[in-house]
Amino acid sequence: MSIFSIGLSGLNTAQQALSTTSSNISNVNTEGYNRQLTLLGENVTGGGVQVNDVQRQFDEFVAGQLNEAKSASSALEAYEGQISQVDDLLADREAGLSPLIQDFFSSMEDLAGSPSDPAARQGVMGNADTLAAQFRSFDSYLNDMQSGINGRIEDAVTELNNSAEELASLNKEITLARAKNGEAPNGLLNQRDQLISDISEIADVDVVKQDGDTYNLTIGNGKSLVSGDRVNKLETMSSSADPERTVVGYRDSGGNLQELDSETFEEGELGGLLRFRNESLDKVQNQIGQLAINIAAEFNDQQRQGVDLNGERGADMFSMAAPKAIANDNNTSDAGIEASFTDTRQLTTGDYEIQYDGDDYSVTRLDTGKDVAFEEDGNDLTFDGVQVSLDQEPDAGDRFQVQPTRDAAGGIENLINEGADIAAGQLLAVEPGAGNQGELAVDEIRTEAGYNLPDDPLEMTVSDTDGDSFTLENASDPGNDALGTDVLVNGEAVADTTSVELESGDTLTIDGVSMTLDGMPEVDDSLVMGQAASGSGDNRNALAMQNLQDEDVVGNQASFSEAYASMVSDVGNDTNIAQVNLDAQEGLTEQLREVQQSESGVNLDEEAANLVRYQQFYQANAKVIETGTTLMDTILGLR
Repeated sequence: MSIFSIGLSGLNTAQQALSTTSSNISNVNTEGYNRQLTLLGENVTGGGVQVNDVQRQFDEFVAGQLNEAKSASSALEAYEGQISQVDDLLADREAGLSPLIQDFFSSMEDLAGSPSDPAARQGVMGNADTLAAQFRSFDSYLNDMQSGINGRIEDAVTELNNSAEELASLNKEITLARAKNGEAPNGLLNQRDQLISDISEIADVDVVKQDGDTYNLTIGNGKSLVSGDRVNKLETMSSSADPERTVVGYRDSGGNLQELDSETFEEGELGGLLRFRNESLDKVQNQIGQLAINIAAEFNDQQRQGVDLNGERGADMFSMAAPKAIANDNNTSDAGIEASFTDTRQLTTGDYEIQYDGDDYSVTRLDTGKDVAFEEDGNDLTFDGVQVSLDQEPDAGDRFQVQPTRDAAGGIENLINEGADIAAGQLLAVEPGAGNQGELAVDEIRTEAGYNLPDDPLEMTVSDTDGDSFTLENASDPGNDALGTDVLVNGEAVADTTSVELESGDTLTIDGVSMTLDGMPEVDDSLVMGQAASGSGDNRNALAMQNLQDEDVVGNQASFSEAYASMVSDVGNDTNIAQVNLDAQEGLTEQLREVQQSESGVNLDEEAANLVRYQQFYQANAKVIETGTTLMDTILGLR
C-alpha cells in the first residue's frame, strides 16, 4: 500500500473518530443516549488503520437494575401522592370530622342542661346538619378519588399500549437494519432501551432478549405484551365483582377478555395506583362509612328510647344507607342479593366475598383473606353485623360481593327538622317498688324499634328467692299469669313465661323491652314497667345520648372519637412510611443512575481530550499525505 493510501486510511479513521466524539458531545443531555467509542484496528491487508466498530457503551445488567429501581420508585411515588391527599383531608384540624363530632356532643350537653330551651334544641339540629354534611363531603371527595384512579388506570394502559406498539416497530427496524448492514444503528438501540425504561415506570415488565435482535415483553406470569413485531394490547374494563371499578384486562389466544388480578402489577405507576386503591382508599372509605353508620344507628336507637316535647316516641335522627351487595357479572344464575344491618356494633371495615360451590356457602373477608364464620338459614347468611338474602339458590361457582359500609357516609342526613322532635325525655321506666326490702335495681333499659307502650303498667313481683336466684311473676293482671308473649333471659327464649328464674346481672327481655338486673331482692319485692312520667324538663334520654360519646360502639372496641383518631393515625403512619420508603428508593435509584452514567454517560472533559487527540491524529495523517506529495514532486522533478 502506498504512503497515500496509508495516510488516507488515517484521515478517514480520524474523521470517523471525530464524528463519534462530536456525536457524544452533542448528545450529552439527550435522555437515553449511550456514549459511543470508536474502536481502531490495523488494516492487515495493506497497512494503515481502520475502524473496527463504533461501540455503544451499554451495560445490560446495570440498565436492568436501574429499570427495576425506577419501576419501584414510580409505584411509591404514585402511592405516596394519593395517600398524602387522604392524610391532608382527615388530619385537617378545622375541616376534619373530629371537631364536628365534639361540637355535636357539646350541643347534646347543652340540651341535657336545658331540655326545654329552643336554642339548645336548635343547636343540636344545626350541629347534626353540619356533621352529616361533612360525612357526605368526605364521601364525595373519596369517590372522586376512586373515579380519578379509574381515569389514571385508563391513561396508564393507553400509554403502555402506545409504548408497546413503538417497541414492536423498533424491533422490526432493528431486525431489518441488521439484515441489511450486519449490525443495528446505535441510535435505534438507544431508542429501544430508553423505551423499556419508560415502560418500566408505567408497569413492571419482564424483558426477554431473543436472538440478540428482539426484545419481547411479558407481564404477570408470562402473559405476552410484545413478541417481535406483534403487540397484544391490554384493555381497561369494569370489574366483574364491582362494575364501578376499572381494572385491566388481557385477551387470551381465543380472543376472550380476561380480568387481571391487581397482583399482576406490583410496581410502576399502575402498581402504585392499584395498591393505594386496594389497601388504603377502600379501607378509609369503609372506616368513614362505619363511623357514619354507628353514629346514625346509635342516635336513632336512643331517639326511640325517648319521648319528644309533643309526648310522642322519638323518631330517627339520621338516615342510613343500606349495605351494598353485588352479584358477580360472571355468575351463571340470575340469583339476586340484598343486604341489611343486624347489629351495627359488630360491623368491621372489611368487604366480603360470598362463594357457592353447589352445596355450601363460604364467606371471605377481602382485606384479610380470612374465612368468616356465619349463620345460615336457607339462602340467608348473617355475619359481622350484616344479613344477606339471596332470592334463589345460585349456581355452583357463583360469587357475590358485600360492601357493608363503603357508601354509608354518603347516605347520612339529619332527619330532625323541628327542635321539638328531639326526644330528650325518657320513654319507658322500670322502677323498683316503693316498699321493696331488697337491693333489686334495673339499668340499661332498651326498647326495640317496633315496641309500643302498654296501656297499663306491668308489675312484676318476686315470688321466691334462695339467696342466689329469684323468681319473677306477673302481678299486674290476675287473669294473665304470663309476663309477656316474648320473654328472653340473656338472649335465650323462655318456654314457660308464667314465672322466670333470674340472677343478678341477667338481662331480661319482655315484649321488646330489655333490662339488666342488679342486686338481690327479697320476697314480695316488685318492679313496675310503664311509660315514664315525662315533661318539658325531662333530660334523661338527652343524658343517655350525651353518654354515647364515651361508649365503645364502633366495632364494640372504640368510641366515635377514638375510632376517628385511630383512622387518622393509621393514615398518617401509612403516609409517613410511604414517604420514607420513597426517599430511600429514590436514593437507590439515583445511585444506580450514577453507576449507569459512569458506564454509558458522556464525560465532556474526556470527550474534549478526545477531540484534541483525534484532531492531531487527523493533522498528522494529512502531513503523511503532504509528505507523499512532496516525494512524488521530487521524483517527477528528477525527470
